[in-house]
Amino acid sequence: MFGYILIFFAKIIEVSLTTVRVVLITRGEKFYGAIIGFFEVLIWLYVISTVLVGISKEPFKMVIYALGFSCGNYIGCILEDKLALGLMTINAIVSEKDGHALAKILRAENVGVTIIDAEGLKEDKKMLILHVKRKRKSQILKIIHNSHIKAVISLMDTKTIYGGYGIKK
Repeated sequence: MFGYILIFFAKIIEVSLTTVRVVLITRGEKFYGAIIGFFEVLIWLYVISTVLVGISKEPFKMVIYALGFSCGNYIGCILEDKLALGLMTINAIVSEKDGHALAKILRAENVGVTIIDAEGLKEDKKMLILHVKRKRKSQILKIIHNSHIKAVISLMDTKTIYGGYGIKK
């Protein structure tokens, strides 16, 4: 029974590390990704050797391994979301009359804002472009919501930003 529990939790840790490693590497953090990869492979080698030994006599090991993999994916995604590593771009499209007011509110919160003229179906618009750390996403969305200015908001992960205001790497 202890062996099954060990397989399950080790696989959760290994897959969670994989998720974080992949995110770090795609965001340009190669060094930290490599370090995590080292520990990830050590755990994987231990788990796979434990699962494969006597698998024909204990096929339930495969089920435990698969459950650990599934749970590891889920927990890894939660962990990555909590870490909120990296940068993102937030686009907020508002009416022309509200564009500068929302920009002023955001700038008061130390958010760099670029305003672009845009055209909607029925009226002219302003598009506010914000480049921010992902950790600030909830805060900024709350600021926009609390402004009571109607906005269409889109969020995009951003790999690299050069220059600008409000972001220091």
